[in-house]
Amino acid sequence: MKIEMERTFVALKPDTVQRGLMGKIITRLEDKGFKIIAMKMLEVSKEQAEDHYAEHKGKPFYDGLVKFIMSAPILAMVIEGVNAVAEVRHILGATDPDKADVGSIRADFSPIMACNSIHASDSVESAKREMAIYFDLDKELCTNWKTMMELVIDAR
Repeated sequence: MKIEMERTFVALKPDTVQRGLMGKIITRLEDKGFKIIAMKMLEVSKEQAEDHYAEHKGKPFYDGLVKFIMSAPILAMVIEGVNAVAEVRHILGATDPDKADVGSIRADFSPIMACNSIHASDSVESAKREMAIYFDLDKELCTNWKTMMELVIDAR
């Protein structure tokens, strides 16, 4: 497997926010070694929802996707780490929680397919497109990270 630092877009969906599961899911991502370099809670506009799900336009489930993501706030994040796109999707598990591996986020937290807790980009290209829907990529990414030791030394 090629090791590459990547960024991906992750959204904790309305069901996750409403059920108070944000911290548990964020902890899993951070425990795996990913950095959150941007995060905000927001109410998704119709334009954002339509842009987000543009590849599904015309499919029978499109209207339901748009309506659901607009139904309550989401927590939008940009995650950075080694092979972030594939690794984050692996941690999430299959889209259908009934088919997700035991221990995956969707298997553990998603009651049904319609409320599958979390979205993550499926490719680097999708990640770039989705990040730009929710974030100003020139202003809202926190990329000046230092190690804990560097912070201690700088503080002296």
